[in-house]
Amino acid sequence: MSYDNPNYSRPPPPPPPPQQQPQYGQQQQIDPNQQYQQQPQYQEEPYDIENQKYQSYYEKPVPAQDFEESFKVEKPKFNDWPFTVFFLLVVAGFVAVAGITLNALRVTYSFQGGSIYDSGNTFSLNTNTIILFSFVIVVGIVLSALIIVFARMAPKLFIISGLILNIVLGIGTAIYYFVAGYYSAAIVFLVFALIGAWAYWRARSRIPLSATILTIAIDVMKQYPSTLMTSFIGLLVSAAFSVLFSVVIVATYVKFDPNTNNEACSVGGGSCSQSKLIGVLVFVFFAGYYISEVIRNVIHVVISGIYGTWYYLASSDQGAPRHPALSSLKRALTYCFGSISFGSLIVSLIQLLRQLFAILRSNFAAEGNGWAVCGMIVLDFILGFIDWLVRYFNHYAYCYVALYGKSYIRAAKDTFDLLRFKGMDVLINDMFINTALNLYSLFVAYVVALLAFFYLRFTKPAYNDDGSFYAPVIAFSFLIAAQITRVTLTVIESGISTFFVALAKDPEIFQMTNRQRFDEIFRNYPQVLEKITTDH
Repeated sequence: MSYDNPNYSRPPPPPPPPQQQPQYGQQQQIDPNQQYQQQPQYQEEPYDIENQKYQSYYEKPVPAQDFEESFKVEKPKFNDWPFTVFFLLVVAGFVAVAGITLNALRVTYSFQGGSIYDSGNTFSLNTNTIILFSFVIVVGIVLSALIIVFARMAPKLFIISGLILNIVLGIGTAIYYFVAGYYSAAIVFLVFALIGAWAYWRARSRIPLSATILTIAIDVMKQYPSTLMTSFIGLLVSAAFSVLFSVVIVATYVKFDPNTNNEACSVGGGSCSQSKLIGVLVFVFFAGYYISEVIRNVIHVVISGIYGTWYYLASSDQGAPRHPALSSLKRALTYCFGSISFGSLIVSLIQLLRQLFAILRSNFAAEGNGWAVCGMIVLDFILGFIDWLVRYFNHYAYCYVALYGKSYIRAAKDTFDLLRFKGMDVLINDMFINTALNLYSLFVAYVVALLAFFYLRFTKPAYNDDGSFYAPVIAFSFLIAAQITRVTLTVIESGISTFFVALAKDPEIFQMTNRQRFDEIFRNYPQVLEKITTDH
């Protein structure tokens, strides 16, 4: 059966389903002509009729006016709480460092300068850099908002242009490295670009499916403005933290740089030394990544709760619960916060290593050490793949956390079941949509990094006379822009992943409540009728 067969305008009636409950890995046949009202709404065994509740939170939500009643969380409600404690300790440590370093910045403010050109600090980051990071954040926010507008206006063009630009960018980078003489890096980029082109050509018939799913996600955004409001508030929180993070980075240089002319060394909070500067910077970077990742995943869990409400309960007799965004936020900050902190910790450690590799690569490039640059590129590709794998896995795991209040490990097991049963379907769908989203995120990050380069070049701060600060400032600007864009696009990513999880578990609900959209999906993806069933 072809995915793009135009003859399938409606799903054909399959054979009668078996009487016994199918085991995991078997296909459960669904009668597409069965009326939604003929089934007990949103129920499957085991269901405790007497107490009107499900015996396991692996089942469908119960229609109710209250979000907590619909998406019940069984005891123990506070999952992975040790990671909540660890996160709070990291936040406390970050606040303590911020207090010490910002106080040093305040005391020596006249020495650091109040604008771009009047700084007396000629040896380390100063107010000039803070102004740069402010520009970086504003540009990142504006470009991220334009990406969402483009996705809403032309979903299919959004996906296709992203995929094509991704291939062009890879080939262009390979050509640049060939011209520059970095042949190892050129071959790596060329191979990945050719693999991307081959994958695009082989699976291009799936683009209509991805475009349909993206359109559905955007339609829900229009139906539930709280998704955009959540994303906007999350963006403001993320941007505000990015500002604080940026200033603390600069203040750390100000406070602990061991230069003999550094007036901040005499300010309370400890003496200056190179080892102390490096140690504090490593902690600040780790804490910044960790807190940013937790913010992003809290937004993801909240938006997943909204999409879950729409999928399961919007068409029920009782109607959808009121204020799903606020209820999801309450759950994300209480019962699910430990699980969010758990998964975010893994990603943050990987991000820290990638940032260190990026700085080393820039330093080697400045020294003209081509083989070392190639080695760093290969290591960054390996670590980047691990980072992508963990993020990809976490994104679906947090959908289970959002809808069922599961611990991170239990959500990870269900995610493994999903990927094992629907793995290729999920990967191909995400390859198109997420590749486009990642490409535009990369585009924003590159634009901002270029802005940082030109800013340093034209303002010519004294601390960068020898060009030694190009690498850390540009790398950090790239990081800030990428983080802001990822937070902004979470509203799309979360909606798509939550929809796919719900569709894989309970396709019959979407079939009965959104028949036209279901038919569009079926024409390009007949395997939608294969329902995941798990034994727990």
